[in-house]
Amino acid sequence: MQLRRKTLVCTLAGVLLTLAGVAWAAREFRVYRSFEEQADDTELPPDWNKPAGFVIARLMYPSGRGGFGGFGGFRGGDWRRGGTYWAVDYPRGDRYYAGILRRLTTIDVRSVEQPVNLEDGDDVFDWPYLIVGLAGFWDLDDMMVNKLRDYLLRGGFLFVDSFWGTSQWEGFMEGMRRIFPDREVVDLPADHPLFHTVYNINSRAQVPNMNSLMGGGAGYLSDGDTPHWRAVLDDSGRVMVAIAFNNDVSDSFQWADDPQYPAEGAALGVRMGVNFAVYALTH
Repeated sequence: MQLRRKTLVCTLAGVLLTLAGVAWAAREFRVYRSFEEQADDTELPPDWNKPAGFVIARLMYPSGRGGFGGFGGFRGGDWRRGGTYWAVDYPRGDRYYAGILRRLTTIDVRSVEQPVNLEDGDDVFDWPYLIVGLAGFWDLDDMMVNKLRDYLLRGGFLFVDSFWGTSQWEGFMEGMRRIFPDREVVDLPADHPLFHTVYNINSRAQVPNMNSLMGGGAGYLSDGDTPHWRAVLDDSGRVMVAIAFNNDVSDSFQWADDPQYPAEGAALGVRMGVNFAVYALTH
């Protein structure tokens, strides 16, 4: 996409968000333990308390379905205090993502993420862009299921990332069938706007997992060798749930500056992250 068009799209995204009058959540910014020990060693940016129009929110959830072999770093404990599956790539990856959007778009982005607990009243409705990692292990109760459905049907956007293989897919689908029992998960065609909103992206490419690479693997976990970009759509065809299955977009944020992480994987993840955010703001 030409730079001129890219700037126009991103400017439009910022304008639309401003006109929407996004409310600030009642819950304060706070930081929990990461799922991965190295991600805890992340300093707060100097402007962490400066308000902005767009915030990257991270969905917290209770965990089920046992352990996750081959990943490492899991410390367990109360999910409400962090350190469990929802906190994968958090907060390090989320803050890098915010920096990417600041650098490559004109969206007014807050420099720090926002953890969102569905138990906190109507708080989730104040954060229209949610990321959830390792959703193959989420164990949502009925209240959470109903609230997340309402959030998405009202116009919220959920980006599902960092999960791999048949077992985790089934765990994710157990929750998704409860959220949307009457909606299918579809594979996105190569010409879908998510692949072309800002950057033109090869829909068959895979964003690798760093733990696999460090262990001498090919960049995927379990039987997740084939990447899939999928979605759940609303009645007008808008993507409500964008699913990066057998991909680790947030790892490309967290490890983009590490020489052990492949440059092509980092570039793919960064571009997909930009496309997802701009799509969510303009559709």
